[in-house]
Amino acid sequence: MSKLGNIGARLYRGEVGYDFIGKRKIWYGISILITITAIVGLAVRGLNMGIEFSGGAVFTTPKTSVSATQAEHMAESASGGHQAVVQKLGGSALRIQIGGLDTQQAVPVQEELAKDLKVPVQDINTQLVGPSWGEEIANKAWLGLAIFMLLVVIYLAIAFEWRMALGALIALIHDLTITVGIYALVGFEVTPGTVIGLLTILGYSLYDTVVVFDSLKESSKDITKQTRFTYSEIANRSINGTLVRSINTTVVALLPVAGLLFVGGGVLGAGMLNDISLALFVGLAAGAYSSIFIATPLVADFKEREPQMKALAKRVLAKRAAAAAKGAGQEEPQDAIPGADDADDGDDAAVVGPQPASRNRGRGRPSGKRR
Repeated sequence: MSKLGNIGARLYRGEVGYDFIGKRKIWYGISILITITAIVGLAVRGLNMGIEFSGGAVFTTPKTSVSATQAEHMAESASGGHQAVVQKLGGSALRIQIGGLDTQQAVPVQEELAKDLKVPVQDINTQLVGPSWGEEIANKAWLGLAIFMLLVVIYLAIAFEWRMALGALIALIHDLTITVGIYALVGFEVTPGTVIGLLTILGYSLYDTVVVFDSLKESSKDITKQTRFTYSEIANRSINGTLVRSINTTVVALLPVAGLLFVGGGVLGAGMLNDISLALFVGLAAGAYSSIFIATPLVADFKEREPQMKALAKRVLAKRAAAAAKGAGQEEPQDAIPGADDADDGDDAAVVGPQPASRNRGRGRPSGKRR
């Protein structure tokens, strides 16, 4: 078995683990800081909405030696001051996007660009998008996102419980806010491909969260009938048990997306790939983070406020204090079975796995004459 596989098996069995729940305030602080940065970037810089949402014209030129910066100045001058966004395409072609142009304005702009770039007018491909169509697409995108969120909450509330649904919803909003904020900070164009990418990463984040929740639901069944673990400790064991799986699936998903973003968009100059690849890359990483560090710790916080979970925590702590006092007063034999004192709790096995049926009570001195 590989080293990573061995660690994963030990994490699953609870032999080793990291206290994610105990350090949840640290993760909350990190998430709040990242979220505030994203919101500030969104408020200050705003989103670079594509013409599919704002309306305008897109001019695709043939191969040219003009740089993107020079073409941007030419386009703004030809359109009478309208803001232009220029992207280099494969083969040194240019994609010039100018917002706010209608059909009558697009024709003279096309002719002026052909003159400045020294190419035939018919070689410049022009696409027009009306503002009403862009507004309709934007409204449908928001509607689709709202329906997705609603269905997520309903499903989780039915399959698990409302606390898990609330924790997953907060984690999804967390992922969405970070991804949109990074789009604003980087300045990438928001297109329908971006919306598709956002919905994709939200679905992936939900899948990763449900995996942990399913393990938590199974482990916490009849939790109040035992006195070995609190709910937070069971939640922490569930995270550790699925940790390696979450890491593996995230890395495998990020590798091809990184290829799209850094190789396709950066090296090869396929700028259109950036629209969806950045949303996927940031969203996949944020989704894996939130399922481990945000969603499950939030559920543990919500559950620990319940009266029965508070009572369970008191019983667990009382039992541990009694065991510590007993251990301080009487030293156990070296060959004692770890956890054997808990064998009387018959329902413990439902939470932590098989336990010894009884301890070996025949540890006294052998019978016979005393020397």
